[in-house]
Amino acid sequence: MNPRFISSAFGIILLAFGAIVLLPIIVAALEEDYSSALPFLVASLCSFTLGLFCRWHGRFSRNFDALKRTEGLLIVTLTWIVTAAIGAIPFVFFGLSPLDAYFESVSGFTTTGATILIDFSLYPKAFFFWRSLIQWIGGMGIIVLFVAVLPQLGVAGRRIFFAEAPGPTEDKFTPRVAHTAKALWLIYLILTLLQIVCLVIAGMPLFDAICNSFSTLAAGGFSPHPMSIMGYQSPAIIWIVTVFMALAGASFALQYRCFIKGKARALFTNDEFLFYLAIAIFSSLTLAAILVTLPDGTASASLRDGVFQVVSILTTTGFASADFALWVVPAQTILFAMMLIGGCAGSAGGGVKVIRVLFVARFLKREIDQIVHPKAVLPIKIDRVTVPEDVQRQMLSFVLFYLVLMLFSGLVVTMIEHNATIGFVGTAATLGNVGPGFGEIGPMASFGNLHWVSKTVFILDMIVGRLELIPFLAMLCPEFWTFSRS
Repeated sequence: MNPRFISSAFGIILLAFGAIVLLPIIVAALEEDYSSALPFLVASLCSFTLGLFCRWHGRFSRNFDALKRTEGLLIVTLTWIVTAAIGAIPFVFFGLSPLDAYFESVSGFTTTGATILIDFSLYPKAFFFWRSLIQWIGGMGIIVLFVAVLPQLGVAGRRIFFAEAPGPTEDKFTPRVAHTAKALWLIYLILTLLQIVCLVIAGMPLFDAICNSFSTLAAGGFSPHPMSIMGYQSPAIIWIVTVFMALAGASFALQYRCFIKGKARALFTNDEFLFYLAIAIFSSLTLAAILVTLPDGTASASLRDGVFQVVSILTTTGFASADFALWVVPAQTILFAMMLIGGCAGSAGGGVKVIRVLFVARFLKREIDQIVHPKAVLPIKIDRVTVPEDVQRQMLSFVLFYLVLMLFSGLVVTMIEHNATIGFVGTAATLGNVGPGFGEIGPMASFGNLHWVSKTVFILDMIVGRLELIPFLAMLCPEFWTFSRS
């Protein structure tokens, strides 16, 4: 790897990020809360300063055509770790400890939505706008944004673009990666604006509509209301958020083809999307059937909460229309299963991803069929295309490593907290970028009372989960850290 290439490209990203950090100052000015502007000025200055230093160290290089895959992976990892640190600076100014501030920032950028906050009344509107904004940026991807708007990245943008979201396949639907990034951000922006309008019409205050829309399309779950979506006491708002959460969990590339290109058939010929719908519908109806049997259960409320919570957890958004930490165990079991699935590839959702779950199901079916027909050639197909052997190996490896990391992390936190629910549900919620769990870390609770080691483990889980393990696993290889002297 070439340190100067890495430093210079990383510096460009930090300089651009420094401008983004200034946006909450607009909210502070509109609220005439000028003291709230200082934290963001300091954070922006730190980003600009570090960016200039990195550019200087990289000799202000603008030619990254020779950037390698390993260099792209390192740039992506550094971007998530360092921008989260810079994003935590305002939280420190508003009274959070450095570790809690970094936890909140990582949870925002990775669109996890697990919060440290306990008393929401202590913080100004600029604070909540920043929480939602970092989720919105992280939902589509920091790198995807910068590839779309920074021509300096040039050819290197391709390696960095796919290093950020290394799914089972490279979903590149325009000739140039920069055009792909712009197309993704276009559909992302249109859906965000549409949701803001719908929520305002439904009676939600404009500021709350903006923040909740940012968090919804990012599949993040941060809300300015301490009781999440439940706090607005509006069935219309719940259904609106449900629809947009479902869109956030579906592939944005697929939605671009459907809504912008007018190829509606793409939705109903895509195996992953159809499987995603099947999971959501079956699980929602099952959960609603359980809720309606409870003492206070009604058909309309059970259906509404059942659909909302299944979609919220399946897409890894983490909003709550009810305190599901108080639900019966069968209902919580369904939600826990949703944590282990996640959204579609190419969506804002985290988790294992629907495409990998679909592949594993078809892989197991083939193995069963192979027992009866040992000499038969039975290819695994998705969208009527045979999945290549190398992609099969990658997906199986991902699922295996994901489960191993979940088991290890869950055991560590369980020993620290003396609570298996916090250990394993908390790991599933953070590694899958879901957010809230059950019990002491439920949707109306907080991660703030956990031991500092548990918070550190969950921070690592959130970052590794957002990067889909690939950069993390690559960095375990000693050859990854081979640097050139040039």
